[in-house]
Amino acid sequence: MNQKPAGGRRRRRKSDKPNPIDVHVGSRVRLRRTLLGMSQEKLGEAIGLTFQQVQKYERGANRVGASRLYDLSRVLDVPVSFFFDDISTEVAAAAAGEPVPGSAAAIAARYEPDPMMRRETLELVRAYYRIPDGQIRRRLFDLTKAIANACSTEE
Repeated sequence: MNQKPAGGRRRRRKSDKPNPIDVHVGSRVRLRRTLLGMSQEKLGEAIGLTFQQVQKYERGANRVGASRLYDLSRVLDVPVSFFFDDISTEVAAAAAGEPVPGSAAAIAARYEPDPMMRRETLELVRAYYRIPDGQIRRRLFDLTKAIANACSTEE
């Protein structure tokens, strides 16, 4: 049973999982920070936090308050709505405590990190756009697609 602290707010116990909305907002912070090539330390300095606090926001372990969200949007040069873009209905339902149909494996799978959020993907995209010659970029794009198609036909 959860006891309410004197202040009246229910606190999350250490064993409780982060709210899926907090995890989503944190992943969007990480996405934008990484796309800009900014370290957690630099982002923290810009908004008056340590890199450990930024890390906790990005994992969803700490909730991002409205004023902090505004600061993040300003430093990362995105509208506040960016942090809520692409929220899936499953994440929204889980955050609201609604039951989500499907097997336990399907429910667990929705918490798997999006491959577009992986560091490898973000670094690849940043490196790709650092190639100044559009023709070389296009050839690399075509080569990558050809390799992927060859791999998928082998299976």
